[in-house]
Amino acid sequence: MHRRVPDLVGLELIDAVARTGSMSAAAREARVTQQAVSTKIRAIERLIGVELFVRSPQGARLTPDGESVVAWTRDVLAAAERMGAALELLHAAPERTLAVGGSQTIAARLLPGWMLQLRERQIAAGQHPTAVRLLTGNSTEVARLVRDGTLDLGFIETPLVPSDLGSTTVAVDRLVIAVPPAHPWLGAVELAELAATPLVVRESGSGTRSAYEVAVRERIGVPPAEPALELDTTVAVLSAVAGGVAPAVLSELAVADDVKLGRVRRLDIAGEPVVRPLSALWRGDAGALRGASRLLVEIAVSGR
Repeated sequence: MHRRVPDLVGLELIDAVARTGSMSAAAREARVTQQAVSTKIRAIERLIGVELFVRSPQGARLTPDGESVVAWTRDVLAAAERMGAALELLHAAPERTLAVGGSQTIAARLLPGWMLQLRERQIAAGQHPTAVRLLTGNSTEVARLVRDGTLDLGFIETPLVPSDLGSTTVAVDRLVIAVPPAHPWLGAVELAELAATPLVVRESGSGTRSAYEVAVRERIGVPPAEPALELDTTVAVLSAVAGGVAPAVLSELAVADDVKLGRVRRLDIAGEPVVRPLSALWRGDAGALRGASRLLVEIAVSGR
């Protein structure tokens, strides 16, 4: 973590003071003393080098710099909440569980929120919430695990949906270009130029790579250039892009955080957007989808 980024406890206190408008109210919410909150906020202000709040007898008011920091703080806290939910899923008890698999973008960006909604809806309906065991792999692996019965339900991000499994589209995702900050490309890049450029790519079987290669073949009639580098995770691809290896074509969901942090720049593909379906998979026909699996798919669809 960057040396100027406060810890999560500090970020939660920044958010609490901003929401409640006072150190004392934030202290009551956090169940600590007002002095502890004030001391922690002062320490954070020294750490990051800006004043966050203007103190007065009427409370604590955000400075202009503080407004920006609070917005970034809430992004980090939301990401931490998603991670916490995902970690709970990894440790779900094996009995009475729903085994769900997701390709990397879906597992990292969407499934934790869907899981939380599943739990909330079941509790609201007076039901015991279903424990969920989450597995992550590329789209080909997820389809295979659904097919062999390891997974009850899978979510993939490739246009090539297996015909031997039940499926439905739950969302549509857009592919964008990630480039190093100093890369000469600006604005939107023509697909033909992109296809002629060696890129950092995911491994074969990745939904992202498959969707891009299908779009290139269908629209310009040639295969894309040989990759500059092939890696197994989206995180590794983004690190390679940030390091100046080559551009990459990735989900707009996957690049969002790195763009905010300034590690990479996002560019669009010129002309018609390159999109791909995000699909749910299960064994059998539509009638075979029931119970918690059906509710989870309904939640995913409702988020479109």
